[in-house]
Amino acid sequence: MEEREISQAVIRRLPRYYRYLGELLENGVERISSNDLSKKMNVTASQIRQDLNNFGGFGQQGYGYNVKFLYTEIGKILGLDETHNIVIIGAGNLGQALANYAAFEKRGFMLKGIFDVNPRLEGMTIRGVPVQMMDELKRFLEKNNIEIAVLTIPKTKAVEVANFLVENGVKAIWNFAHTDLNLPEEIIVENVHLSESLMRLSYNISSYNREHTK
Repeated sequence: MEEREISQAVIRRLPRYYRYLGELLENGVERISSNDLSKKMNVTASQIRQDLNNFGGFGQQGYGYNVKFLYTEIGKILGLDETHNIVIIGAGNLGQALANYAAFEKRGFMLKGIFDVNPRLEGMTIRGVPVQMMDELKRFLEKNNIEIAVLTIPKTKAVEVANFLVENGVKAIWNFAHTDLNLPEEIIVENVHLSESLMRLSYNISSYNREHTK
């Protein structure tokens, strides 16, 4: 397939397609039309067809989509047929919660290490992975092919740690720290700002309340 620029909006929808198709598979559904899929996903059928046409289409007129085939192909597009080694930096409540997320492995994300500066956490294991101290991180990165680092640390340390990770070969960062990272453009950064998500929720519930109290 010829490489083309795919919009971020399409990329953001792909995991939703993958999740819904997985649910259909679990329910024994073998094929589905774009119209039926649109009702489940609250996305128009034309949008679904347009999105999937970016990657070749996958559907047959009069038949719809083979659920298992489409699920597999979207998984490949998302890179879920590969494995990616990850480390978590920050073994506080959020870091521990993420480390306990068993679906990582199901999606090909292999948790190799957890690091923190708190000596009281040293040696604690989370699903068999021990917490190590930050002064061991450099040697660990040298010996392991770590592609992705998850940052669950205070924003005051995030930039310094992110730069250190990049200098030592990490290619992508899943950033839960409440700060933006100014990294080389070839480094992939996915920011997760929980407070911003809550503020959007606050806006929407406030708008709903105003609308229904008129």
